[in-house]
Amino acid sequence: MKVPLAALVFALLIKNAPGYKVDNVALRGRAAQSSILGGRWASGAYVAHAMNVVDGNRDSDLFRGSCTHTHNDMSPWWRVDLLRTYKIQRITVTNTITYPERMNGAEILIGNDPNNNGNNNPRCATIHSLGAGATQTFECDEMAGRYVNLIIRGRQEFLTPCEVEVFGYPEEEDTCCVG
Repeated sequence: MKVPLAALVFALLIKNAPGYKVDNVALRGRAAQSSILGGRWASGAYVAHAMNVVDGNRDSDLFRGSCTHTHNDMSPWWRVDLLRTYKIQRITVTNTITYPERMNGAEILIGNDPNNNGNNNPRCATIHSLGAGATQTFECDEMAGRYVNLIIRGRQEFLTPCEVEVFGYPEEEDTCCVG
């Protein structure tokens, strides 16, 4: 079915209009990371699981169970598998209040390559500085991908994000906007 040029222009205008809402598709994904720092804290529970970062909760206190924490790994990474390819408009990252400088230099990657845990995919952005408990949004210009990663390359470090929100729409929906 051919879609008239006017319909495509209209769809692009609507999609990019202020207030146009796309879903946080990370909420439906599956997360993994390079390692999990195990232990029991004040709550008595293990709180450092990768899925904590896609729970819809921006709470930046690691000890309340909505953040993750890797070991002191060389090039630590965290990844969400969105389970299908999306056109990703933007990614929002919330940092922990504990040792926030650990996130400095982390790269945000998006792509369809699962090899090397998704760490070979193209870069959307680099987190240069993200304060304690701060949330920042990075524009990704509709990069297509199934995997979204955070990685701190070439540095032995702990990775401790608290929330990653991925806003986009399924890739195939980009071609159809009317009726």
